[in-house]
Amino acid sequence: MALAALQSTNVVYRRILSQFPQDISLAFAYGSGVFTQAGTSQGQMRSNMLDFVFAVDDPITWHTMNLIENRKHYSFLKYLGPKHISSIQNEYGAGVYYNTLVPLEERLIKYGVVSTDVLIDDLLHWKTMYIAGRLHKPVRILVQKENAKLRAALVANLKSALIASFLMLPESFSEEELFLRIAGLSYSGDFRMVIGEDKSKVSNIVKDNMEHFRILYNNILQECPQVVYKPQQGKLEVDKSPEGQFTQLMALPHTLQQQITRLVDPPGKNRDVEEILLQLAHDPDCSLLVQQDKRLCHMSMTKQAGLVKQGEVLSRNLTLLSSLSTVWYLEYSENLQYNTKCQRNCYSRTRENGVV
Repeated sequence: MALAALQSTNVVYRRILSQFPQDISLAFAYGSGVFTQAGTSQGQMRSNMLDFVFAVDDPITWHTMNLIENRKHYSFLKYLGPKHISSIQNEYGAGVYYNTLVPLEERLIKYGVVSTDVLIDDLLHWKTMYIAGRLHKPVRILVQKENAKLRAALVANLKSALIASFLMLPESFSEEELFLRIAGLSYSGDFRMVIGEDKSKVSNIVKDNMEHFRILYNNILQECPQVVYKPQQGKLEVDKSPEGQFTQLMALPHTLQQQITRLVDPPGKNRDVEEILLQLAHDPDCSLLVQQDKRLCHMSMTKQAGLVKQGEVLSRNLTLLSSLSTVWYLEYSENLQYNTKCQRNCYSRTRENGVV
């Protein structure tokens, strides 16, 4: 599988992982602390926070062990115990529990814990696309235990990212255009891109990591019957016939299919999904409608995000979009803390050097 090509034996990652309970089915590092981005120096990269995700089969047991080994990593929730932490992780937001701003191996790290079953479900169906979206882009796989369902779901997630991007691209396009579209799937309308986040982040991710994207998607592109891939020229051609678009629409994750049908089909008609997607496949504006669906969904997330205050726990009745915005709001708050801390450190060093 393409992801395996990015495995790392880097000693820093091994040292960090050695400080956590070892019952992890999948561990990966991602973000600007792991991969270079356009406009970022090696020095800046080393000072960036390292981001990790750990998928575990039994979150309660894992949090129990981690509370023993790393109690200081947790917020006040540590006083509630592993069952409540696991309950918050599984029942609210995107199914991920994050500990942030953790100092390890002379770096600041952030790590999210997700149930293996929840991860597989998100990879296959894009119910939140929170972790699935991160795995559309190159990541550094640190641990991957043998799990046929998880391995198949990881591949399916990459295929879904390709298919969704094909539907939003013209008949002919470049590798860079494809990878920009893929990288943008999980950022479109993300309110972090509206407030306090570099608007060119998607472009920065892709420009310096073209080869990583090629490694990740090459095998799937070579085997995909919907596209003609010319890697030497960096060009692709996708089937834009109604039959081709219908095949692509039917291959989308179930959640995205439902969102598209709600957008296209008037209320009260209750036509089945296949009928609606067949009609859409014949529409000259099929590409625009698929893009509009993503914008509308993310617009709702952005609006909801402004209503959530840090530390609030969502009730069980909040919608999926509200839950997603909570996770992103907390990440934004954490980023503000991190940036403020960096600025204070920089100011302190400047004063020590007598510049101020």
